[in-house]
Amino acid sequence: MNEGLRTGGSGTPVELSTDEVAGLLEEVADTVIEPHFGVLSKAEIHQKSHPGDLVTDADRQAERVISARLRHLTGAVVVGEEAAFTDPTILDALPGADQAWVIDPIDGTSNFVKGSDDHAVMLAEVRSGRTVRGWIWQPRHRHMYIAESGAGLYRDGVRITRGPAGDPVVAATTHRSFQQTVAPEGGPRLEWTWSRWCCGVDYPRLCTGEVDATVYLHSHPWDHLSGALMLRELGGVVRTLSGHDFGVKEFHRDPLIVASDEPAYRAVADALIGLGVTVR
Repeated sequence: MNEGLRTGGSGTPVELSTDEVAGLLEEVADTVIEPHFGVLSKAEIHQKSHPGDLVTDADRQAERVISARLRHLTGAVVVGEEAAFTDPTILDALPGADQAWVIDPIDGTSNFVKGSDDHAVMLAEVRSGRTVRGWIWQPRHRHMYIAESGAGLYRDGVRITRGPAGDPVVAATTHRSFQQTVAPEGGPRLEWTWSRWCCGVDYPRLCTGEVDATVYLHSHPWDHLSGALMLRELGGVVRTLSGHDFGVKEFHRDPLIVASDEPAYRAVADALIGLGVTVR
């Protein structure tokens, strides 16, 4: 794996290797996040923008620890989900930063609160607007997914490959209305299933071939940057319904289709357009 880069963010050049970053995520998960799993009190669970949009004290503490460590080691811009919720202007620095770290301390917080193993720690490294490395650590499943631009995707040190989407294209979403759609005649059929309410689980399922596509209504960078790099390393497509390839900027009114290949993307996009789904 790539050994990362040397920086002087802490006053002394520091070699920040891919494995070093992975170790940081595992350490924080084991010492900060998982001790709260299954024992959260009501006082440790908080609602954010709307019912079901939750944050816990474990999210906040984990983000603070990871952010502080990365700032100390690299001096780079750090964008954390919880910090950006409090101050959205933090995102303004992301597209133009020479180096930035984008953190989702607990992806799938609602699952975490319910005691589901389907949660993950997600981290992406962005340089000059391009994602160059991504990590997904699943603490309960004990799987580490790592992608580096141009170097492929690895799970627990073993390279992952996947074949093209099948017929039917198996697509996942949390939105019941989307599951009413059917693919147009002349292409592959479409079979819907439920996503896991956690991008840190959904993207690995795509990468390993359990599903062929997933549809989201939100495109927050902390949810998608690391997984998008992983899927693209396998030839996948991460694109909005209106045809914009996903990058560091959000598309606030445009469903995001994450697909294993172009035919899978096209089958899902055409089905949604046939249902009358448009850019909101």
